[in-house]
Amino acid sequence: MEWEPLLSGLALLLALAMKPWRLLARGELLTPLLAVLVLLPWLWAMPRMHAMPIPLQWSGACLVQLSLGWPLAIPVLCAVTALSGLWVAAPSEMLVAQAFWQGILPATLAMGWGALLRRLAPPNIFVYTLGRAFLGTVLSLFVARLLAQYAGNGLPEEADSVVAIAHWLVAWGDGFMTGLVCAIAVAYAPGWLVTWSDRRYLQRP
Repeated sequence: MEWEPLLSGLALLLALAMKPWRLLARGELLTPLLAVLVLLPWLWAMPRMHAMPIPLQWSGACLVQLSLGWPLAIPVLCAVTALSGLWVAAPSEMLVAQAFWQGILPATLAMGWGALLRRLAPPNIFVYTLGRAFLGTVLSLFVARLLAQYAGNGLPEEADSVVAIAHWLVAWGDGFMTGLVCAIAVAYAPGWLVTWSDRRYLQRP
């Protein structure tokens, strides 16, 4: 789609305008940042290594957004896309589409869902781990993949109902992993999550 590069570019410019590199002053974020740049490109390139009727793709974009925050997550996800293109070559149009539908859009939807929960839900640890990390990931990825399908960036050879069911099931897997990792990080390494706050969710001064 012609507007995918435009929307991706606008999101990247907006994210960079917020000077996300200042977050790296928190040395704790270097660990999740390097983990994302090492592991996620391989996972994003994997569907291009094997032909499957319905590619099962783990996104990880919502986890990246929860860990690094939206302004830093957007350029990092763009870097992940570029690195995945180095591991397994792909046309530039495919990489731009992957960056938008698999990274930028789910991360943006997850940010919006998080803002909604902050406004409407009580500040509780379970609101963060279950409502934001788990359920937010499921909803954000499912909506993003449905929009991709209806925008023509899906699987035209498969029935829409079959694809929708597949996207729903894959989104639950992504949500489970995101919720699990966030729950562990909250307990043992809260500094890895920019979106987490002891003061808000644990009522600590």
